[in-house]
Amino acid sequence: MGALPWGYVVLFLRRGIDIREYGSGRTGMSNALRTAGMKLAGVVLLLDLVKGMGAVFLARALIGDPTSEVAAGLMALVGHNWPVFLSFRGGRGIAPGLGSLAVMSPLSAICGVVVFLPICLITRYLSLGSILGVLSACVVLVALILSNLYLIYALLGGGVIIWQHKDNIQRLLNGTERRIGNPAARIE
Repeated sequence: MGALPWGYVVLFLRRGIDIREYGSGRTGMSNALRTAGMKLAGVVLLLDLVKGMGAVFLARALIGDPTSEVAAGLMALVGHNWPVFLSFRGGRGIAPGLGSLAVMSPLSAICGVVVFLPICLITRYLSLGSILGVLSACVVLVALILSNLYLIYALLGGGVIIWQHKDNIQRLLNGTERRIGNPAARIE
């Protein structure tokens, strides 16, 4: 499930383009927004959220323990970020990571979104909102201590997502990060 590259599929089917040839070269919602606009980015976001949620719901239904939920969430994240179908070049994991977390700890996911939205609206930096949203969701999950296994998901999944944003972090520090509304250019 994780390796289904929805950003690639949606933009190829609707626009006839390979999203990896534009902007960041990633397949996630941010690059879809810059490349194809809000409507198609919304479709990509929804499908990637459902990808993470579906993996955890499926593990819960078939196996029924937190270990399987954490494994399914992490595999959805890994598959999204490094999809075998696209030579291991995918997204950064925000949407499937949030989808998985929403099933395991809805309150943590809500808190992450509550931090994400105003940061993005005020600064117009999706990456900054994403990073701070992930960090806040992890802090809330640690404070709730629902399950030690869910803590593993928060630390590993959150760590992977933050690591995937290392180039964004560098651009934020350098003052060169792209803001919401900046269209993606074709990669030469």
